Amino acid sequence: MWKSRFRLSAISQKRLAIFEACLIGLVSGVAAVVLKQGVNWLGKWRLSAATDHPDWMVLPFVGLVGGLLAGWLIEQFAPEAAGSGIPQVKAALGGVSSALTIRVAIAKLVTTLLSLGSGLNLGRQGPTVQIGAAIAAQLSDWVPTSPVHRRQLIAAGAAAGLAAGFNAPIAGVLFVVEELLQDVSGLTLGTAILASFVGAVVSRLLGGNGFNGASSSLELMTSFNVQAIPILLIVGISAGVLGSLFMRGILLSVRMNRKVLKWSLPLRIAFAGGVSGLVIAILPDALRSTASLQEVWLTSELGWRITAVLFMTKFVLTLLAFGSGAPGGLFAPSLILGSALGFLISFGAQSLETMGVPLGLDLTQAFTTTAALTGMAAFFSAVTRGPITAIVIVFEITTDFTIVLPLMIGSVSAYLVAESLFSGSIYKHLLASNGIHLSANLEIENRLSGLTAKDLMQPRVETLSSQISLDEAMQAFSRSHHRGFPVIEDGVLVGIVTQTDLANIADKQQRLSEFMTARPVTVHPDDPLSQVLYLLNRYKISRLPVVDRKKLVGIITRADIIRAESDKLTNLGSQKERSYVVYQTRAPETGKGRVLVPIANPQTAGSLLQMAAAIAQERGYELECLQAIPIARHYTPAETPVSTAISRKLLKKAGRLGKQWNIPVHTQVRVTHDISEAILETIKERHIDLLIMGWNGETSTPGRIFGNVVDTMIRQASCNVVLVKFGKRPALDRWLVPTAGGPNSRQAIRLLPALTKLAEQPEICLCQVHHPQRELPDLNVLNEAMEFLGDRLTCPIALMPVCANAVSTALIDLAQKDQCDVIVLGATREGLLQQAIQGNIPEAIAKRCDCTVILVRGASS
Repeated sequence: MWKSRFRLSAISQKRLAIFEACLIGLVSGVAAVVLKQGVNWLGKWRLSAATDHPDWMVLPFVGLVGGLLAGWLIEQFAPEAAGSGIPQVKAALGGVSSALTIRVAIAKLVTTLLSLGSGLNLGRQGPTVQIGAAIAAQLSDWVPTSPVHRRQLIAAGAAAGLAAGFNAPIAGVLFVVEELLQDVSGLTLGTAILASFVGAVVSRLLGGNGFNGASSSLELMTSFNVQAIPILLIVGISAGVLGSLFMRGILLSVRMNRKVLKWSLPLRIAFAGGVSGLVIAILPDALRSTASLQEVWLTSELGWRITAVLFMTKFVLTLLAFGSGAPGGLFAPSLILGSALGFLISFGAQSLETMGVPLGLDLTQAFTTTAALTGMAAFFSAVTRGPITAIVIVFEITTDFTIVLPLMIGSVSAYLVAESLFSGSIYKHLLASNGIHLSANLEIENRLSGLTAKDLMQPRVETLSSQISLDEAMQAFSRSHHRGFPVIEDGVLVGIVTQTDLANIADKQQRLSEFMTARPVTVHPDDPLSQVLYLLNRYKISRLPVVDRKKLVGIITRADIIRAESDKLTNLGSQKERSYVVYQTRAPETGKGRVLVPIANPQTAGSLLQMAAAIAQERGYELECLQAIPIARHYTPAETPVSTAISRKLLKKAGRLGKQWNIPVHTQVRVTHDISEAILETIKERHIDLLIMGWNGETSTPGRIFGNVVDTMIRQASCNVVLVKFGKRPALDRWLVPTAGGPNSRQAIRLLPALTKLAEQPEICLCQVHHPQRELPDLNVLNEAMEFLGDRLTCPIALMPVCANAVSTALIDLAQKDQCDVIVLGATREGLLQQAIQGNIPEAIAKRCDCTVILVRGASS
């Protein structure tokens, strides 16, 4: 199809980015206006109802119902819409899988409108950031693009959301660069600036140019002189201290709701809404609207006592609302708290001046406004750790150049104080509380960012001529494990052919050029890893030719990417702290060898230990049992306290089994950052000869064949490896053993005398699968296996050559037909990786058969 041959040029990519940025800005701006106007309308309706009816009943009731409904909608339709939304966006931009879809955007819009409209003390700007990012992410899914470009679109959406929320386009861009993305590349800045501009223009045209949604009637007068610098420094330092306290309070509130309160999300938000409504009912009528508080403090309409009480009330209610998981942000509360703090400090300074302390201050309203605005930026900077964004947001709200230097003094001093007291932004700590540490992801991303197609490709490529016939092509496939070949004509790549292309061709005399896929998707040797992944995923292909000046110089498969990433991350792995043994037992040693059993799943531990014990007894080996306890990477294995009660209970079962089989059993419990590293360290330290471990039969990890831990063992373990996927059948009587004569097949055959001890009436079927186009298989392989087993077993053994096009299909059909209980497979490392190109044979068998599947990989392969 023409789509599969279409590649965007650099110019068309930029044009597409411009169109997408404008569209993202437009939709984000409209969403921000809907949220802005909706919250204002609901707020007015709520306060009007409180005027017509008893406020002590109406406000708590509205808060309770609104919170309950918002929480229910989040729980039912989009759990990702809970909270501020900025941590979710930061995680997505940091390479962590995070749901950002149109469903999340709509749920965030509706639930934020409900929670803020019902009186919870949170802001709408954080949610608009997530809404914009989710709209952008959905657009990148609808119009598939590279991972790098998708990341830039999400950043542009976040910038547009913040710009529309504050009517501050420059601040939207700076917040993305300063806090979310830390990327100042041309395309990133271009799309973010354009999306922010469009979002802010739409918001201003449709929703007014004021901070709270309508055109502001305030004409702010500000002043600044040198004598005011100490006071502004005090504002900044105070904001840094209280901002750090505010952050700690937020994190404490989140932990209390999760671990102490333990209510469902709707109940937690409803409780926060009810309490907020009850407290708001006590406030004077003019102060019940969050939108009016900032203006009241900026114009000094309240005395310092009421302002102090309101500051503390707002402080506590924000902690309560945010900790509940209600959708809403911290931007607006931080700005309002900061303005109150600035007013209180300016009031205190002016009181000292009035009492005769010569501070040299301007005692007019202008100085109070300057201090309040400085407090806004300072408190915002202390919480978000974005001093530049804080300065620009307040400046864009006021458009007053006089205020720029005070904003710089307050924001920078607040940032320095807050960072010294509690390092990191609130969003970093919120992610860490969920076990997400972006620094580790960033280090991995930096290590992989330098990979190019040249680093990934295999330079030696098997090719076919475009002039060969179908029959010759089929013979080439039968001689190789490859499932696809590049097609060459006069040294130039002209196409690619796969087994799928051959399946429906009837005329064997056709030339290869007549049914190959012409003009295949290719990459240049200098193309980055992100482009390679994009093309593989976009066009659903499994191999990618590397072409330089029309000449084929290499080929990339998914297996090559796995290997290259593993090699690139080896240095990262070497920096991990070693695992630490916290418990161990030792038994008498035989000196003949050891079998290692990592115990992870209590349900299959007994069966796995039985197999390991049978092998150990037959070979005279000792049994080594390992239980690995994983911990987060920011903890030290040697210093982290862990409970070993459950682990020791499982290991005692192994000890009892050892007495039954009369074999020595050693046990140990290790604390580790990485389970696979703990297993590899045990293999090396304890001189393990054979590793036997469970396998669930499939993997959900992209780019992995068996899963993270098992994949690492297949590639790196120096000993024999046996993987066991337990089936639904408890019996182990009927054994199917395909063999092709390779070293791993021989390893699988050697295990049978031990494993069949677990069967009551064992029957073994030795089979060999051969392709119809090939000659009959060499039966010497089956006869040698038959002779080996015949000398050691007395059970029935049958020989069966099988003719089939696909190995996995033949084995599955045979296993189902003969009602087999166990299938034993042998395969090399390279073979397994190649099988992952278009179908993992062991996984295919494990998925479609309900019997036990045992996979053997020898140490010498």
